[in-house]
Amino acid sequence: MKHIKKIVAAGALLCAALAIPAKSDACSRVLYQGKDSLYVVGRSLDWKTPIPTNLYVYPKGMKKVGSDKPGAVTWTSKYGAVYAVGYDGGITEGMNEKGLVINGLFCKGTVYNNDSTENRPPMSLAMFVGWLLDMNETTDQVVEVLKEHNFSIGGGTFDNGTVSALHWGVTDATGKSVIFEFDNGKINIYDMGDIRAMTNDPNWPSMKAIIAYWDKIGGKNMLPGTVSSPDRCVRANYFAHHVEETADPSLAVSITKSIMGYVSVPYTYLIQGEPNVSSTQWRSYADLKNRRYYFDIVTNPGYYYIDLNKCNLKKGAPVMKLDTSKETQIIGEANHALYKSAPFTPMY
Repeated sequence: MKHIKKIVAAGALLCAALAIPAKSDACSRVLYQGKDSLYVVGRSLDWKTPIPTNLYVYPKGMKKVGSDKPGAVTWTSKYGAVYAVGYDGGITEGMNEKGLVINGLFCKGTVYNNDSTENRPPMSLAMFVGWLLDMNETTDQVVEVLKEHNFSIGGGTFDNGTVSALHWGVTDATGKSVIFEFDNGKINIYDMGDIRAMTNDPNWPSMKAIIAYWDKIGGKNMLPGTVSSPDRCVRANYFAHHVEETADPSLAVSITKSIMGYVSVPYTYLIQGEPNVSSTQWRSYADLKNRRYYFDIVTNPGYYYIDLNKCNLKKGAPVMKLDTSKETQIIGEANHALYKSAPFTPMY
């Protein structure tokens, strides 16, 4: 009996340790798998203050540069895409016309470069996601680019000096997903396999071990419930595996939305003495099969989507923009709210 009590106590201690809210900024990502090759990627963007984020639709065939530094990476886009652009200066995430979606989430342990990478062609974080979406159709193609690692990455600060320490989730129209993280100049790439969620710290091998621990307990019996990164990841992964699989795209987005609501941080939520605990500012849901990108600002009465199938993505077409600060009452398809715009100005 004493032996059992010790095991229970040890388990409780581990649970308590994993449940401590991290002093980092919270974001969550989940992959919903439906029927008939239907996949929806949901994510939340969590920050201590609102991050103004507008939507841009870029056509293919545009010449671009990755940085304002000499010798920067340059390219001509193969694919059109919709981007979520923070502060009108940097691409947070997006989906291209082939159904490839890439999301950047905070990971404070990130160190991008070392001595061996500093002389490689510069690439700004403001353009990095755009570059990968512009030039690749599949997750495997993104992995090949990352393995070549023919770039050095960096970027400006924002929000009074915050440095964007990130890791990324990548999923294509087949549902194949990887996470990649920078570790002192090395890019670690992890096949997600059957795990369907990611959040922030710790790094993926440690997070995977935490998920495995909770899988043994069984989510039907108990799930961790705090706003910490591991707790959110465990909850999202559990429910992504235990909701109905549907071929109805609208229902699939609704199910994904409900999972994201369960792992979001309530708006204006604060913990005394934890000034960096962040509440959810917006969420997105990318329907990879039907090429619809949904945007859900938590202070708006509803959410809306851009249908890439109805956008002019041909070479020579104009850049289109949806100003989310002005369009606060849209519900449903929002293509009519797009207007011709100059490209955003990267915060290199």
